[in-house]
Amino acid sequence: MSGAREPGTPRVWFVTGASRGLGRAVTESLLDRGERVVATARSVSSLDDLAEKYGDRVLPTALDVTDRAAVFAVVAEAAERAGRIDVVLNNAGYGLAGAVEEVSERQVREQFDVNFFGALWVTQAVLPVLRRQGSGHVLQMSSIAGVTTYPNLGAYCASKWALEAASEALAQEVAGFGIRVTLVEAGEFRTDWSAGSMVRATPKSAYDSVLAKRRHGLSGAYAHLQPGDPGRVGAALLALVGAEAPPLRVLLGGGAAELAPAVLRGRLAEWEEWRELAATTDAPPGSPA
Repeated sequence: MSGAREPGTPRVWFVTGASRGLGRAVTESLLDRGERVVATARSVSSLDDLAEKYGDRVLPTALDVTDRAAVFAVVAEAAERAGRIDVVLNNAGYGLAGAVEEVSERQVREQFDVNFFGALWVTQAVLPVLRRQGSGHVLQMSSIAGVTTYPNLGAYCASKWALEAASEALAQEVAGFGIRVTLVEAGEFRTDWSAGSMVRATPKSAYDSVLAKRRHGLSGAYAHLQPGDPGRVGAALLALVGAEAPPLRVLLGGGAAELAPAVLRGRLAEWEEWRELAATTDAPPGSPA
């Protein structure tokens, strides 16, 4: 396996969840711009049209990200066939709608299996490849829901917060190997995320009035009507990986870019308001251990 990528040569991307939504739009955008893509999906037949259009620049691959052993095998084979992996886009994921009291154990575990553990397994599998190369960029598809939270999306938000924490630690661990990590905190985009890509808990009548608006908003009624254009995400990610000093976190979508700073300002204000209480739990200076 080669080391640094030759200047001017296309990057090799490893993209999970490439069959639909943002993953599909990004994959097509990358291929249109001359990049090479290992496009993965649960059903490889959903990628047949990509192979017909883009030929050997795309490597359609079947992958269930929840199967750790399969992930390691697929990543190793992809690196061998493509010769290298330059960028990993951990995009596979879906939504889970339901109040914290409503979601079942199975629903929450399956949510984490895909949104968090799936990304973790792919990351673990690809790191030896990137370390041998001495370069690479891991893009974790997070969400504005990884910055703040929303009623009726508690488990989904939790899966993204877990991804944020692990990825922030990862960035510190691998920087010395020439590997970069970026959390892509996306806002609302015109996909079927709130429709066909959404699992819904059985509602409890106690929450009917509290969650009525949120339930409607996640019913699929507004699918493909959101402000974000999936067709523009690929160009944004290319600009990101081409930057000399890419960020640990980047927001996509004007709404996300406005909301995230406001959320953090509110958090800072609350911490400051209760700062005196924090100090009361410290041992007094000079007190015995």
